[in-house]
Amino acid sequence: MADIASQMATDTAVYKTLLESTKAIPWKIDWKSMTFAYIGPQIEALLGWTPESWVSANDWAERMHPEDREWVVNFCVAQSRSGTDHEADYRALTKDGNYVWIRDVVHVMRNADGEVDALIGFMFDISDRKKTEAKLIDMQKELEALSFKDGLTGVANRRMFDSVMDVEWSNARRNHQPLSLVMLDIDYFKQYNDHYGHLQGDECLKTVANILGSATRRTRDFFARFGGEEFMLVLPETDQAAALKIAERCRALICDEALAHEKSGICSNVTISLGVGTIIPTDTDKLTDFIESVDKQLYLAKQNGRNRVAAAS
Repeated sequence: MADIASQMATDTAVYKTLLESTKAIPWKIDWKSMTFAYIGPQIEALLGWTPESWVSANDWAERMHPEDREWVVNFCVAQSRSGTDHEADYRALTKDGNYVWIRDVVHVMRNADGEVDALIGFMFDISDRKKTEAKLIDMQKELEALSFKDGLTGVANRRMFDSVMDVEWSNARRNHQPLSLVMLDIDYFKQYNDHYGHLQGDECLKTVANILGSATRRTRDFFARFGGEEFMLVLPETDQAAALKIAERCRALICDEALAHEKSGICSNVTISLGVGTIIPTDTDKLTDFIESVDKQLYLAKQNGRNRVAAAS
């Protein structure tokens, strides 16, 4: 018997040494008293709290970020009562007032009668993993933002225009409100590129986009690059008279900038032509038809001499 007892003591010591040599922090809580029967010494290196300071489950709960505490405690208690093994991620408070991300993996132990007897588990430091996850989330958000942004000018792109136009079209139809659209492009832009070069042409596009992007004052007004030297201005709840004023202001702003264009067919500076359309859409109207009608107005503005605004009567 003495040999058996000695062997058991040796085995226990070996298991304890193995547990305490890992980065995972082992612990055990007695279910009835809700007190810690054991917690690994690694806890002090990670959080700064000595093993002796972990007396009850209340110490575990109090050393948790306030935003995590309620749901984690409620979740773990409910799972434990039902005898279900579980895990939870939360921010644990360090002794010096900082927080470390912890993953607690919990196993529920039952007695011979099938009642919950104890909880045993491991705490893992997952701070590095959480930092990586946060970086990936930020990268995903950045990629999503970039997917709706024109790479050259920095304004919204065609994809974003399509999304916004769909929403505003639905809003206008539902609320019986006017929706105006301004389509514009830079006059003689091919000649500009041929004469000044494509790099200077890119700079011209950036300048025009920057000027027109700030031409509107309302939060829902939306400006985007449609493609090439074409841009779109979406004006929700705007009648034709107001839309024409905005379009004329855009035309004047570009003229006032006085960007040199020696190869323009109408003057010595960069100018723009604009087409304007306004509609209160009904169920029988189609968005594609409306955009096409505005494109026709832009064509008329060009046909009638450029550097002007055209709108359907």
